[in-house]
This record gives sequence, C-alpha cells and structure tokens, in this order.
Amino acid sequence: MKSDTKLDISENGKRLLTYTEGATFEEAISATKFGKFNFLLILVIIPARWSSIFETTTMSYVFPAAQCDLSLNLDNKGLLNAITYAGMISSAFIWGYLFDSLGRKKLMYIGFFMDAVFVFMSSLSQSFTQLLISKFLGGFIINGPFAALTSYISEFHSAKYRARVQMVLGTINSLGAVSLPILAGFILPADRHFTIFNYFEMHSWNVFLLVATLPPLCGGIVFLLMPESPKFLMTSGRNDEALKVLSRVYRLNTGKPESTYPIKSLVLERKQVDVEANSVDNSSKRALLEGLNQLKPLFIPPLLQSILLVCGLQLLIMMSINTLRLWLPQLFQAINDYEHLHNGTTASLCTMLEVIQPARKNESVVPQECVVNTDNFKVYVNTMIVAVVTVCGYFVAGSLINTLGKKRLLFILSTVGGSCGFGLYFSKSSVVTLMLAALYNGLGSICINIIISVVIDLFPTTLRTLTVSITMMIGRLGAMVGNLVFPYLLQQGCAPPFFTIGAGLMSCAFIGILLPNTDMVALQ
Repeated sequence: MKSDTKLDISENGKRLLTYTEGATFEEAISATKFGKFNFLLILVIIPARWSSIFETTTMSYVFPAAQCDLSLNLDNKGLLNAITYAGMISSAFIWGYLFDSLGRKKLMYIGFFMDAVFVFMSSLSQSFTQLLISKFLGGFIINGPFAALTSYISEFHSAKYRARVQMVLGTINSLGAVSLPILAGFILPADRHFTIFNYFEMHSWNVFLLVATLPPLCGGIVFLLMPESPKFLMTSGRNDEALKVLSRVYRLNTGKPESTYPIKSLVLERKQVDVEANSVDNSSKRALLEGLNQLKPLFIPPLLQSILLVCGLQLLIMMSINTLRLWLPQLFQAINDYEHLHNGTTASLCTMLEVIQPARKNESVVPQECVVNTDNFKVYVNTMIVAVVTVCGYFVAGSLINTLGKKRLLFILSTVGGSCGFGLYFSKSSVVTLMLAALYNGLGSICINIIISVVIDLFPTTLRTLTVSITMMIGRLGAMVGNLVFPYLLQQGCAPPFFTIGAGLMSCAFIGILLPNTDMVALQ
C-alpha cells in the first residue's frame, strides 16, 4: 500500500517532500536518511551480536584445555559443540512467536540477561554433565535474541542499505570470532587453579567462561535504552509511537529538529479495532491464536517453496561451516602437538591428525598420563588469522553484493569455499592447512548472511522474525548433526570429514540457483 497524496513545500530554496496521506514504512524509513543513529546502532549491537558467537564457540576453546579436568574424549567434545545448537533448536518456535507478537526490544533485553545467567552457571561447572546442561540452557535462551536482533537492525534501514547491513552483521560476528582466541590466548595457557567457597574448583577454562558473561550482560543493558522497532510498532497499529521513533532517528541522523521530519502520518497497517481487542482480558489467548495463524502462510504456496529452499540451503551451509569452525581449535591443537613432538617439523594434515585419532583395534595402546600442552600460542594465532580473513571477506562482499547480486555471489563463494574444503584432505603442511581453512570459513560464513538477507527481503514483516528463527533452527540442526558426526568421521580416516564438509558447501552453489531474485525487493 502506498500513500495517495504528496505535497512539495519549499524551505530555504530547497524542495522537501511531505505526505498529506499516510506514508508507507519504506517511505518513512528512507526519509530518516542514514547517519549518526545508524552508526550508533551498529556500535551498540556489537556485544549483543557477540553473545551468540560466544555461546556457540567457547566450547571449541574450552575442551582442549579442560580435557584432563573433565576426562573428555572425542565424542564428549562433539557433544559439547552440538549441545548449544540443540538448545537453540528446541526454542526456535517459542521465540519466533514471542518476538513477532510482543515486540523486539523487551524480550531482547530479557533474553540477553537470562543468557548471562546461564553462561555464568557454565563457568562454575565441576563436571562434564554440569557443563552440558548449562550450555543447553544457554542455547535455549540465546536463539531468540539472535533472531530478533537480525530483524531489528534491518527495520531501522531502508532497502538501499539493508543487504549491506547483513554484511556488517557478519563482520561483527567475525570480530567476535577474533576476540575469542585473543581472550583464550591470554587466559587459557596460564596455570590458574583456586577454590571458591571450598566447593567450586576454578581452572583457567572456568575463568575464560566467566569472562564470556560480559557480552550478553552488556547486550541486555544496551536494549534497556534502545527504542522499539518502528516497523513492529506500525504492524501492531501503534503508528503514533512509530512516528515518534522515526522522528528521533531523523533528528539524530540529520541534526534537524523533529518537527522538520517530512512524514506527518503513516499508513494504518493494522485496524485499530484489532489493537483495542488485544487490550482486553483475553489478549493472551488471542495473541496465541494469531501466532498459530502466522504459521499457515509459510506452509502453503507461494511461500512454501521459498521456505523449503532457504531452509535447505541454511542446513547445508551451517552444517559444513560450523562443524569445521568449531573443530578448528582442536585441529590446530593437534597440529601444534605434532610439531611440538617432532621438533617443529610439519607434515600433511592427515598425518598430523593422527595425534588425536584413537588407535585401531589391532594396535596396542599404552596408557599415558593426561597432559594439556599449554605451549600453544600458535593455536590462537591461527584461529585469529582465520577470523581476520573472514572479516576482510565481509568488507569485500559488502561492496560486491549490490553489484553481483545475492544469487551470483552465493554461487561464487560456495563453489570456491567447497573446493577449499576438499583441498584440506590434500594439504601437505600446516601453512596450507591454515590458508584453506581460513578461506573455507570466511566464504561459508558470508553465505550464511546472504541467505538471511534473502529471507528478510523475501518474507513479510509479520513473518520475518519467525522465518529467520525457522531457517536458523534448521541450520543449527545441521550444525548439531555435523558436530556429532565429525568425531565419528575422524575415527574413520582423514578423507571422510573433509570430503563431507566440502561437498556440503559446494552443493549450495547449485541449489542456490533456484532462489528468486530478491535484490530489488523492498521491505514490505
């Protein structure tokens, strides 16, 4: 629906556009321009966005350091990587419904504060079981704020900037991935051991998890101060509130008074009678019924084909990328241990991985004392390099996405990335392994954000956060399965794990051809 009547007025010789009838959201958000508020928004969401990265990734740094304290084997490590995704999957529909029904802001700050509590619980873990439970609960909570944050930041940007914003979010994720090995490099190698209240035995990895409570805690504080999404307010029939938010954004971006904001009214996206009906005593029951009705359009044409396609792509991409990403610190630790045992001599990746692979049935095993090699500065440097390459990739992709388009960029990145996955099997040195892993992780991570950008363009506002939740739920299902299966593949030999992740990413290049072209789609 578009506004019917527009009126040009002059101010200091310049022509300004005002609307005598209600303006659409796209017209209203475009009129706020791009400026200080948008930069401030990107800045303040950094800790909130890092919360999800910390929640899903800290275990990959913890279990090499905690394997002796918690008696971890390969299967235990795979389960610790997978359990957070299991929590996310179990809460996907709950959070999607709540955010689309009750709003972004309120449940985001509640969600981040709750996640901080569960991360703190994980830092006090004294056993594998306690750590497993706390990570599951953290995953259950963080899924909602992550999905809503994606919609929230998109709904403060016009169609001109929306695709690039998704690349910015990817860059923020990668910066979070850079910060983790830096923290790990400072905290984990130190020989820390102390007791709290004569019960909680704290090691370096406990301290590392304790520091990881800061991002969700800061995220919760930030969203206590942020405004509600104007698009959600319009969809809820609260146009006066939406107009106030948009006017403030305009003032911050342009430096002009709110009274000069050219939009004076907004289209009524939801009848006022419906809004008033939700204020009566049966509002909760009515909201629940509306939430269930929201699911119907996703499972009937024309949206059915679209959601199946984006879910299938996200499943393959996240299964491939998050499996290797979460096992990279362990793989780099194996390389470091091999070179440490062989006086700095490198070898093929397959040879170096024999350090962590269990002995075959016909091989004799000599029991050895469990020792953690803390001389592993190179491990954290390698993971930082991988993350930095990903950050650089987002800067390049952000400038190319509007030129090449989402479909073409997805095809190129997933083809090259899949080839790097296959190439790891043939790697003959630690340097080549690092280069291929960095390219694979960087290109695949960008593909994840391309799919999210497609979802935001393809689905209407009332379904957007719910759809993001569903697609990410399916993707996380793939990540969970991948991390559970990866230890088994490692035990079968060197080829199965790397051929699997390579094929998973490369197949997305050809499936992505079926995606509709959303590059010119405006936010509805």
